[in-house]
Amino acid sequence: MWAAVLATSLGTYLLKLLGLSVSQQTLDRPRVRRIATLVPVALLSALAAVQTFGSPNGLVVDARAAGLAYAFVALLLRAPFLVVVVGAALVAAGLRAWVG
Repeated sequence: MWAAVLATSLGTYLLKLLGLSVSQQTLDRPRVRRIATLVPVALLSALAAVQTFGSPNGLVVDARAAGLAYAFVALLLRAPFLVVVVGAALVAAGLRAWVG
């Protein structure tokens, strides 16, 4: 197990070093800027989807999906971030308590 931890640490360090060695000229290209802007959004969306619908046994739709739906609607209505997060948690918890 420690070999995997050390290998992952080394790989992470080398990836960080590679990112620091990219020239400023490359980073100033419009395509690179567009990709750098969109990648975090895609990664966070994928993380939210996996955490909401994933389980060890496969795909599952439960109270977390209702919380995510609430958050989606609240964001469309431009609700403050705290209202979105607390509301989504309350919807998911309430549904879990109601369903059992």
